[in-house]
Amino acid sequence: MLARVLLVVTLLVQPAVAFAQPAAKPPSRIVVPYTPGGASDILARLIAPRLQEMWGQPVVVENKPGGGGHIGIEFVARSGKDGALLVLTDLGTLAIGPSLQRLAYDLHKDLRPVAIVSFSPYLLVVHPQVPAKSVQELVAYAKANPGKLNYATAGLGTNPHLAGLWFARQLGIDWVYLPSKGGSQALNDMIAGQADVFFNSLFATNPQVRNGKLRLLAVSSPKRLPAYPDTPAVIELVPEFVTGSWQGILMSGETPPEVAARVNQDVVKVLQGGEVEEKIRELGADPIASSPAEMERFLRDERQRWASLIRAANLKIEQ
Repeated sequence: MLARVLLVVTLLVQPAVAFAQPAAKPPSRIVVPYTPGGASDILARLIAPRLQEMWGQPVVVENKPGGGGHIGIEFVARSGKDGALLVLTDLGTLAIGPSLQRLAYDLHKDLRPVAIVSFSPYLLVVHPQVPAKSVQELVAYAKANPGKLNYATAGLGTNPHLAGLWFARQLGIDWVYLPSKGGSQALNDMIAGQADVFFNSLFATNPQVRNGKLRLLAVSSPKRLPAYPDTPAVIELVPEFVTGSWQGILMSGETPPEVAARVNQDVVKVLQGGEVEEKIRELGADPIASSPAEMERFLRDERQRWASLIRAANLKIEQ
């Protein structure tokens, strides 16, 4: 995982390619396949105004939740070759889908990668009603009360779900996974006390930790975070446990590669330097700004990594 992080951070940006024909237009919508308020939604609403300025036309953020994110992703995959739509989504969840569900689209044929946007480690949080103030206490409580704790998910089969499953399998925990339509709904379930424990992106969850509505136990980064120097990384207890929210932009697989390259160029300009990069860092994420080719390789690696866990856990999602 550390090697993967270093690889992505050093990605090369594709050279500039102009839109090929006068009739060709840049994308007009960014589809977020989750409910408003989650990591993908926050990033889309940061990026869209800057792209709108660059392209001289409206760029609207549209939420299409459901199916663990796959309804909105399929909508973009089937949108044709005019390049009008982008989808900004959690890449781990995207790569997990083919190993869990019979999807109506092919990850590598029906979608064209544009750019990895950012990486944000997960925060492991619990509701204050949970009598655990450390990871060790959480594990002890969960083992003493099998099936009692509810684990929030951004949807069954999503990256946060698999992070919780990975954690539980490594430590011999049995808890109940609650489905939802996105990270923001899962976060609301946590705040309301309907769920007890959750792995979720730092910049979506951090405000609820700061205001005391959720208790932070650990982070999923390779080492402790400067913002929380006294909070352990899960890897200190569970070897190799490094995961988080990799966010990226894709287009329909029918989009001409030169159009995707041009969109990549403009997205990279938005992410490198200026207020968007500063805001992403303030929220606790690292801007990545990859090339389409590096994003494709990343997706293949992620798909293989999560497929191994899914096979080991014999995990199945009801259609």
